[in-house]
Amino acid sequence: MPKIIDIQALEILDSRGNPTIATTITTSSGAVGKAAVPSGASTGEHEAVELRDGDVKRYNGQGVQKAVANVNTILGKHLHGMDVRELEQIDHAMITLDGTENKRHLGANAILSVSLAAAHAKASFEKTPLYKVLSTGASTTLPCPMMNIINGGKHADNSLDFQEFMIRPKNAPSFKEAVRWGCEVFHALKELLRKKNFATSVGDEGGFAPSLQSNTQALDYIIAAIESAGYKPGEDISIALDLAASEFFEKESGLYFEMKKRHAKQRACTFTSQEITEELHSLAKKYPIDSIEDGLDENDWKGWQYMTRKLGGEIQLVGDDLFVTNPTFLKKGISSNTANAILIKPNQIGTLTETLQTIQLAHKHGYRTVISHRSGETADTTIADIAVATKSGQIKTGSLSRSDRTAKYNRLLEIEQQLGKQAQFTGKIR
Repeated sequence: MPKIIDIQALEILDSRGNPTIATTITTSSGAVGKAAVPSGASTGEHEAVELRDGDVKRYNGQGVQKAVANVNTILGKHLHGMDVRELEQIDHAMITLDGTENKRHLGANAILSVSLAAAHAKASFEKTPLYKVLSTGASTTLPCPMMNIINGGKHADNSLDFQEFMIRPKNAPSFKEAVRWGCEVFHALKELLRKKNFATSVGDEGGFAPSLQSNTQALDYIIAAIESAGYKPGEDISIALDLAASEFFEKESGLYFEMKKRHAKQRACTFTSQEITEELHSLAKKYPIDSIEDGLDENDWKGWQYMTRKLGGEIQLVGDDLFVTNPTFLKKGISSNTANAILIKPNQIGTLTETLQTIQLAHKHGYRTVISHRSGETADTTIADIAVATKSGQIKTGSLSRSDRTAKYNRLLEIEQQLGKQAQFTGKIR
């Protein structure tokens, strides 16, 4: 029987050089499961709590020794003897033990590390790939990648307010070819930027971080890179944006402002939610944009409803900070016709069970799902398996550089090879 006999957590480093937590579960059968959790830079205020030590003398207060101790002592003792095949029971036991709505007692990072490690231990015991273990049916669909090739906002030290400029190789015949198309565009963009003497260093998620003059200039360069690589913008490859608008929303005035100009004490324009929507509408007419994430602030529900009425019939409107992978907020969105898609980040909710339940709720009500990484990542590839297991059809895992990002693409390439002729791929937004 694969009963838990040992749980050991370790403080490790994420891709930004900040501490995070990795956990190993050992079972009585000899099966072992390991998992590491990521961390975000721009986080929603309603996310589950990532427990940090707060000791400024150590890792500038970002240490996770408390979370590690909670795993090694409290959770290790509480879950001892439980069967790793019963993933829902394990997650429920941790949620009950924590006793808070946002997991602030034990820490969502501590709980999630155990939750994911248990799933990997189950897969190890059953000698079955994780995506099959988590699937409720035949899972043969590889997700269309949203590849972040220009970084801005809090993910880069440049002049761009929009956080992510992504490409979607939607017309590729397979996931393998989608990766190739994306890589070719990525390198074409690098060459275009280099020729214009822009920096080709990369941001947190592996995309380039040039100090361009405007968001439209970034889009122009992306169009040029797509064409330079031999593809047709809109037909072969479309564009997706993540504004992370909560980062440049001012609660007091209810207005959005040009964040980086304001921080540099330059004259900055302000916008209403309707003006932001109209601007995005204009951009979508000029450029092949088919997906927009966090176009407005996480608490601007009226603005979101207006944006959904205005753009939702033609564009995928993804709620990240708006929904924080939480069924309570998703239900509010469903009942109020707000957005039409949800970003899925397991560490926003804190357990694998709750993550899967949120995905099921979204699909039941016709909301699309995009499985996502965080800006502070690890080599852990669990989200790749989740994307296939849940038939989400879309994944965000960064650019075509930095091993913490490419690890997820490489895992999906392995899954595609395992599936063989059964593997399916479609870049269409369903």
